[in-house]
Amino acid sequence: MVKPNNLNDDWQTILLSTIEKPYFQDLLLLVDNAYKTATCFPPKDLIFEAFNRCLFEDLKVVIIGQDPYHGEGEANGLCFSVNDGVKIPPSLRNIFREINDDFQSVFIPNSGNLLRWAKQGVLLLNATLTVEKDRPNSHKSFNWTIFTDAVIEKISAEKAQVVFLLWGNFAQKKAILIDGKKHLILQTGHPSPMSANQGKWFGNKHFSSANAYLKSSNQKEIDW
Repeated sequence: MVKPNNLNDDWQTILLSTIEKPYFQDLLLLVDNAYKTATCFPPKDLIFEAFNRCLFEDLKVVIIGQDPYHGEGEANGLCFSVNDGVKIPPSLRNIFREINDDFQSVFIPNSGNLLRWAKQGVLLLNATLTVEKDRPNSHKSFNWTIFTDAVIEKISAEKAQVVFLLWGNFAQKKAILIDGKKHLILQTGHPSPMSANQGKWFGNKHFSSANAYLKSSNQKEIDW
């Protein structure tokens, strides 16, 4: 069995039943070939960064994105996140605006790096973990979603009182994988400018709602 490089041992143990399956072994070969024959993102050593930065035992919140940013130097393995010094993408800027409004703050971050969220127990999970440069959804056929759906189901089954933030139609389809009786599922439009400008994003108060739920279940709130 080929094991995924750069996925920490704890997650490998938790996800062993899906990692062992033939589809996942084929997926690793597809990804390896894609990175050899084209420029792909995120950097290969960061494909599983969302897991490495948020251990299963620490996990409190799950945010689901679609696939990585496809521009040069943008994707860092965490959904919606970019590295320090990279221009903040429009969707992330709208996320920051909503946090600002939600908590009646006057602070907008000047960096789009969401690593600080991950370190607090937020799993920033793209449904597809890789993409070819300048070709959004180009790895959609790689069966990444079989793997990430299995991740969501595993979290739902083995954790309790996790907050799932499902933004946009794509993410909302994942709700069927989650036990709503033991977790909090919050759904709203996507933070992209098109959705936000149609009134489907701003005012959702997901961040304060998530913190209220965490507090009520004796978990530490997230410093958004």
